[in-house]
Amino acid sequence: MPSLIRFLTVLCVAGALGFGAVYALATFVTPRTREMVVTIPATRLRAPAPEAAVAHPKTAGTEAAAAEASVTP
Repeated sequence: MPSLIRFLTVLCVAGALGFGAVYALATFVTPRTREMVVTIPATRLRAPAPEAAVAHPKTAGTEAAAAEASVTP
């Protein structure tokens, strides 16, 4: 039993030291702020060109018929 208490005490002390180190870093250290510039290539800014619609063999006739119907009055 004394070895268990000693082990738990060592773990608590190590945890407290770790917590104290993190708290000290968060409290006493201030980060340097600076402006950041990232260059983006122009190819990434352009939208991709729309690809031509591929006609499906089963629906190609209905698409053509719908196109002709909309053209003729």
